[in-house]
Amino acid sequence: MKRSRFVMSLLAGALAAAGTAHASVAYISNEKDDTLSVLDLNSWQVVETIEVGERPRGIALSKDGSKLYICASDSDTVQVMDLATRRIIANLPSGADPEQFALHPDNRKLYISNEDDALVTVVDTQTHEVLAQIEVGVEPEGMAVSPDGRWAVNTSETTNMLHWIDTQTHALVDNTLVDQRPRHVEFREDGQLLWASAEIGGTVSVVDVPSRQIIKKLTFEIKGIHPDKIQPVGVKLSRDGRYAFVALGPANHVAVVDANSYEVLDYLLVGRRVWHMAFTPDGRYLLTTNGVSGDVSVINVDDLKVERSIKVGRYPWGVVTTP
Repeated sequence: MKRSRFVMSLLAGALAAAGTAHASVAYISNEKDDTLSVLDLNSWQVVETIEVGERPRGIALSKDGSKLYICASDSDTVQVMDLATRRIIANLPSGADPEQFALHPDNRKLYISNEDDALVTVVDTQTHEVLAQIEVGVEPEGMAVSPDGRWAVNTSETTNMLHWIDTQTHALVDNTLVDQRPRHVEFREDGQLLWASAEIGGTVSVVDVPSRQIIKKLTFEIKGIHPDKIQPVGVKLSRDGRYAFVALGPANHVAVVDANSYEVLDYLLVGRRVWHMAFTPDGRYLLTTNGVSGDVSVINVDDLKVERSIKVGRYPWGVVTTP
């Protein structure tokens, strides 16, 4: 009888572990702790903390969800984590001070911003070969690749430009001037529009991709908050095309924008120094990383309400979610 209970206990533990391994989670990079927090999206609990390279910032999933790429900025590398084991299996030759990156739809070419070198480095994630190094403006940070794979767009914080890179030739073919200190770029799902935040300029530019011209510039105003603190950084577009969410940095709010009329609908109070955001796989919730308060806010997308706050590591910066 005791043996039977022991076997059943082992079986229950194995099943629980298997359930945990396959549960939907968020990975959050904590740049002051050199760690990732693993957040279970069912229990809203941090279930694991993983040591990674120095000052992790941008993070992204491979297209098949089997690997996680991590910009270890002060280690001058992009680390590759196998998500089945949650172990680092490779370090890619990223160039100096990688900040953000974007993966091409082919699941191979990784476009990496190298802030200290004013370069975009293109790395083959399978062979680990550097395919190209492209000179861009001063202090490159934001990176995005268009859904059709034609364009890689980089932001340069000091040059105040969006740099358009042809992914076939790796040539820089055009520049779009935006407001001061552009930090992040995000393509609409159909690839026809690009949203670009300007942190010091306090604006978000909506760019027509075929012409590479700005068609709309958004500004933000929050009662009781000085305009200098309204600093747009991360941008996320809802899959249904209704909303754009804009993280406003030290204003400690996320702006909710009608993605069609460009009207600002609301400002949601989150944690201190909100950086970046990610939707849960079902699109019901939006997670924000709040650097100074060291937590993640959870926004209900249907109700446009902040439901909870979850402590993670020190200075959380990037976030991705897995099915």
